[in-house]
Amino acid sequence: MTPIQSISNSISRTVVSLVLLVACLMQADAQKLFKLEKDSIPIMRGFQVSFDLFGAGQMMLSDYGQYEAALRLNLHDQWFPIFELGYGKADHEEDVVTGIAYKTQAPYYRLGLDFNLLKKKHQSNRLFAGFRYAYTSYKVDMYHREFDEPIWKWKTSFGVKDEKCSQHWLELVVGIDAQVFGPFHLGWSVRYKQRLAHSDGQLGKTWYVPGFGIWDTSTFGGTFNAIIDI
Repeated sequence: MTPIQSISNSISRTVVSLVLLVACLMQADAQKLFKLEKDSIPIMRGFQVSFDLFGAGQMMLSDYGQYEAALRLNLHDQWFPIFELGYGKADHEEDVVTGIAYKTQAPYYRLGLDFNLLKKKHQSNRLFAGFRYAYTSYKVDMYHREFDEPIWKWKTSFGVKDEKCSQHWLELVVGIDAQVFGPFHLGWSVRYKQRLAHSDGQLGKTWYVPGFGIWDTSTFGGTFNAIIDI
């Protein structure tokens, strides 16, 4: 299978999954789904800024993680265009399986849209589903500890520094947003991430991709957000 065919198949599978998710969660026809409710509430209802506490905690407690903030517009308490910006970092010492150490740090971004699933839209708590398109371009350092060369038996090692890599992926998102007091909210989301296209450099797959997580074609992730409703 060529790289183009592989990318096309990944995109096709992701689009089908998104369509099925929306169909199951909404249980409504397309006209109702994409039509703004008619009432006296204005279309532009403000915006939210948020910070992911889970990623920051992961950064402090493990050898990889990310700092991430988001800006989300509120359109009629129904549609929520969102921009997420983060900075992922990993410092993975010698892997127990491969013996390879890995370092990277780079920004990433996501663009997407959330939809409020609750029947009563104009309240402070929300249940939502949505999607994200994400991208990162990053450099990695990878090296293998010294080992005995199998033929000549001398000590050798290998590695790369500042190897350029990149990745595009899509995320399907389900989450909640609950008011704690005043404009302060807490929320969480669960995400299914599907890689669309990637470039891993000359040594093959990288151990960690900023914003995506541990390397794979797909993975699950989540966020726990502190949110200010403005």
